[in-house]
Amino acid sequence: MAKPGDIARVLRSKNSGPFELTLDCLFDNREYYERLKRSNAITKEAIARLYRIREDQVHQLVFYDQALGFKVTIAREVSSGSAGDRDVYGAQQHAPLMDLEVALEEG
Repeated sequence: MAKPGDIARVLRSKNSGPFELTLDCLFDNREYYERLKRSNAITKEAIARLYRIREDQVHQLVFYDQALGFKVTIAREVSSGSAGDRDVYGAQQHAPLMDLEVALEEG
């Protein structure tokens, strides 16, 4: 078992406009990236469950082999900067993804 927060080089979140958040996970180790990708642990369903949103609120999930990473774009609860927004830059929203337990098969 491994957690993205332990094996990724970069794990971050940021706004993707005022109504969406983007989560980026980048590796500096091809083996860890490939093992995570093959695990099928990173799916729209898993992200929805992790972030307690509907699956249709996971707008995009893309693996970029050339960059050894993946990107997830999800709908924000409230628009950036509006009343009730707790993170105007979306910079603290990667935390749930950090601790996702992933079963990595041997390379």
